Amino acid sequence: MEVAVAAPDPTPPRRRSDTHPLNWLLVVPCALVLVPPLYNRVDPELAGIPFFYWWQMLAIPVGVACTVVVYRAHRGDRR
Repeated sequence: MEVAVAAPDPTPPRRRSDTHPLNWLLVVPCALVLVPPLYNRVDPELAGIPFFYWWQMLAIPVGVACTVVVYRAHRGDRR
């Protein structure tokens, strides 16, 4: 009795999306808010707002921008 063996697939395996180098961009917004020595001060003020507060508000659009870049890079992986 013979066992049929399937021919190897000539196409290379797909690259896993979680190993994409752009995923490292997601570390940026985390580092902005999780490393207090970066923002633990009052000066410089921006429109009377201490640095601590406007740094936190700046981290939000930076985080959104990084997430959008990574999302768009991976969007084509599912097709």
